[in-house]
Amino acid sequence: MKRPNSSLIGIVARRIVAFSLLAMAIQIGVVFADYWFDDDKLSVLMLQQETELLASAVRVRNGIVSFEPDRELSERYMDRHDRDGSIFLRVRTESGKPLYSNCTTECAEHFLPMSIDAPNFWKREIQPGKPFSVAGGQTFERAGATVLVELAILKDPNGFMYSALLHEMFDSMIVPMTLMFCLVIGATIWSIRSALKPVAMAAAAADRLDPRDSGARLPLTRMPEEIARLVNAVNRMLARVADLIQSQKLFSSSIAHEIRTPVSIAKMELSHIDDPRARAAERDLDALTHILEQLTSLARADAVDPSAYQSASLSQIGASLAEAIVPFVFDHDKSLEFVDEGTPAVTIIPALVENMLRNLIENAVKHNPPGTRIVLTCGPGSIVSVEDNGKGLVDLPEHHEDLGYIKRTGQLGLGLKIVQRISELHDAPIAFETAPDQGTKITIDFSAARSDRAET
Repeated sequence: MKRPNSSLIGIVARRIVAFSLLAMAIQIGVVFADYWFDDDKLSVLMLQQETELLASAVRVRNGIVSFEPDRELSERYMDRHDRDGSIFLRVRTESGKPLYSNCTTECAEHFLPMSIDAPNFWKREIQPGKPFSVAGGQTFERAGATVLVELAILKDPNGFMYSALLHEMFDSMIVPMTLMFCLVIGATIWSIRSALKPVAMAAAAADRLDPRDSGARLPLTRMPEEIARLVNAVNRMLARVADLIQSQKLFSSSIAHEIRTPVSIAKMELSHIDDPRARAAERDLDALTHILEQLTSLARADAVDPSAYQSASLSQIGASLAEAIVPFVFDHDKSLEFVDEGTPAVTIIPALVENMLRNLIENAVKHNPPGTRIVLTCGPGSIVSVEDNGKGLVDLPEHHEDLGYIKRTGQLGLGLKIVQRISELHDAPIAFETAPDQGTKITIDFSAARSDRAET
């Protein structure tokens, strides 16, 4: 199964996502290295974040300051005094009144004396290296009261360093870069959609081109310069294709016209020869004449001018054709019946529709045994059908890549090809109903024939 082509927006979006994620990973790596290899900066960051978290438990009620940690906060800073590390905590007012402390001599060893005024921030290193062993404190204002939160961390048993590092990367890198990433993706998609609007307009205009109009071209109005170059190239290609098709039409029509005269002369000369071989040659020339007529009809169908469409009655076309072709049907020992069930006026090319119906009737005459009954029905509605009770279609034409439409017997299937081509010109689908020895019914539906076709 062939994979559908990727959209330009999808390709660009995927590449932006990939490069943005790569840039984000590199930037995170840079920030991580910057903090990881700078112990002073990382320890300050750790102390600031942890003391801010502790300060959230300070309460002021009726001018009374208290420290009320919840369960989660208590577990985070629970007493740790072992070989894996220790955490000491003290919260006091600006005047030196203690609000909370989990240490005695350790507080005196690691924290500032109570007599010292609370500074905005202080920090000192207890022991170098990682895990951190540092002490520090930070002053906070709560409802007009000033409190100093002091924290001593020895060997960082609870991994505060990693928490601070992740918190900093998330706040300073991941969130802003994610927002920027989303804005870039949105702006890129919007820009690409806006830039591709002229391409979509050109594609829609190409879909609306009438293939029968050799002068049809894509519009150049409101096209950017880059898209206009592409549209100009397509228009030049359409002009070359139109010239090629026109030359092929002229060739087909000319060769059919030029051969018809010598064939007629040959038939006239053969009529004076009284020999069975001359009769066989006449039949071969009749077949050649028929093929030439079919080629001319096909060339005429391919050379349709859109202005040739006009409003006409299918019933009138069917009645006129039945009256004109009935002698040909009777000469081949077949019968023809015309049934008119009422048809509305449709916009068609009457000569081509008559040619279509003639081909269907002639096929029914030539490919069925004597006594076959043929019925041409117009209606009800915009439907025309040709039905017979003969042997059925046992030799439908098949498309050959090099030779065109060829029957399984090797003959050219021009009759049905002409019918198909005329039906395409009128947007009229063809339905085949056939069975061996039970006959064939071919129905053409002109319901889709637009009433405005003659004006376009």
